[in-house]
Amino acid sequence: MSPVLIYLIFINCVTFFIFGLDKWLARNNKNRISERTLLSFAFVGGIIGGILGMLVFRHKTQKTSFKLAIGAILILQIIALYFKVIPFDYF
Repeated sequence: MSPVLIYLIFINCVTFFIFGLDKWLARNNKNRISERTLLSFAFVGGIIGGILGMLVFRHKTQKTSFKLAIGAILILQIIALYFKVIPFDYF
């Protein structure tokens, strides 16, 4: 298995977990994980984990600005793949 694929699996699992953790923290009135941190994990390759975390935990789904930011990250990553900023050979 390629190192890039291993990284993507890892970062998506971590991102999914962080979204779930933030939802748990919100329900229990604890200190939250910042939106900047959540979006940063999505930006560095965890977009699938972030989207799944939003859907599974129903987290940040009512916040339009957050949904727009996640959508922008997804589009940027699709464009990067299309223009081979991240070559497909690594997968």
